[in-house]
Amino acid sequence: MSSKYVQIAADLRSKISEGTYRDTMRLPTEMELAEVYSVNRQTIRRALSVLEKENLIEKHQGSGSYVKDVAHADSSNSIAIVATYINDYIFPAILQDAESVFTHNGYSTMVFCTHNQVNVEREVLKNVLASNVCGLLIEGTKTALPNPNLDLYREFENRNIPVIFLHGTYPSIKNAVCISDNNFNGGYQLTKYLLKKGHTKIAGIFKSDDIQGHDRYFGFLSAFRDADLPLPDSKVLWYATEDKKQILENKYQPLLEIFIKRMIDQKITAVVCYNDEIAFIVVNLLLSLGVRVPDDMAVVSFDNSSYSDFCRVKITSLAHNSEHIGRVAAERLIDMLHGKPVHSETVPWTLVEKQSS
Repeated sequence: MSSKYVQIAADLRSKISEGTYRDTMRLPTEMELAEVYSVNRQTIRRALSVLEKENLIEKHQGSGSYVKDVAHADSSNSIAIVATYINDYIFPAILQDAESVFTHNGYSTMVFCTHNQVNVEREVLKNVLASNVCGLLIEGTKTALPNPNLDLYREFENRNIPVIFLHGTYPSIKNAVCISDNNFNGGYQLTKYLLKKGHTKIAGIFKSDDIQGHDRYFGFLSAFRDADLPLPDSKVLWYATEDKKQILENKYQPLLEIFIKRMIDQKITAVVCYNDEIAFIVVNLLLSLGVRVPDDMAVVSFDNSSYSDFCRVKITSLAHNSEHIGRVAAERLIDMLHGKPVHSETVPWTLVEKQSS
């Protein structure tokens, strides 16, 4: 898990991007923030220092910390980083890698969050355009669905502001440059791994509104096709952004419980999960139902995050390669700013075997 001050900085960053704390508005005092987050003032100071380095806030001696007026700031050397979820379990590392590359090359950064909502993305893109940035590194919103904000993306192109997409892009944007994990290969790799272990009845859980889920699903199916096995259409559960929050807050557990009980009835022996967040819940649900992992059912996943290690049964998961996606994306954006030709790239996965398979 990320450090407490990093999590607090991410939460404050999110509130600034949402408008909870608006331009020129004074933030709560260090003491007030310490009470809100149940930490000491030193932790709050470290979090505020992160935001100050990102050019999101400025400190006034004896007065406090204020949100900067990004629309009127001198941002000619500033790069905007836009994520779907800033405090998502994998994004802090991506952000750290990207910011380190930008800082090394003399650029400051501004960070925004869309919560994977197209209306929020629209406001963020307008804000970024108004702030006169020189580049944009963005994780697109619901990339598997039509996007209503293409006019704003075209405006970046019209202004010759280079844009790099993370994880997925929109088919309607021609020649878009995207740095992503090789998600098709990841789905194929996990499924082939299970097939080699003798599993033939394999289920899958994938995210429906982001292109990563579709690519992982396609790799999953392709492994069955190449093994000349029936395609497991009836053994796939899809969930969307709106479902995710409910699942993680334990308000929508029936979605998974019903699916898992059906898997048990169908004598499924393995399941490929969209990510460690979902796999963590699946393992705990299986154990609560008396299903032994991996003896009765194997579970594999993506990200090799802290979730995979902190689970009661450590989860076999695909790890992000040493060519970290945040660093690669930032380096390619720097190349674009220097006029170098850049193309989309995929970063390979590495399988890390643990207890769940």
